[in-house]
Amino acid sequence: MAVENLTGLSVEMIEASQMGMTALAAAIAVGSTGIASAFAEYGIGSAAVGATAENKDVFGLVLLLTVIPETIVIFGLVVALLMLF
Repeated sequence: MAVENLTGLSVEMIEASQMGMTALAAAIAVGSTGIASAFAEYGIGSAAVGATAENKDVFGLVLLLTVIPETIVIFGLVVALLMLF
């Protein structure tokens, strides 16, 4: 028989709830950084296409500027992995 605390929940139920909330927090960390990165890449990407259309020599620079917001998602993934493990 499972040991119950004052709330009437067993230890196994509390541990499962904590694991679920940790997984939800990790999902929010990755999801919110992904959405923020998408908005940043939208603005940078549209400006990059316009700049490249006017001057082909800036392609390398605008490619680099387009990739920079992806680091935000990597940071969110690192935070999520730290929470889960």
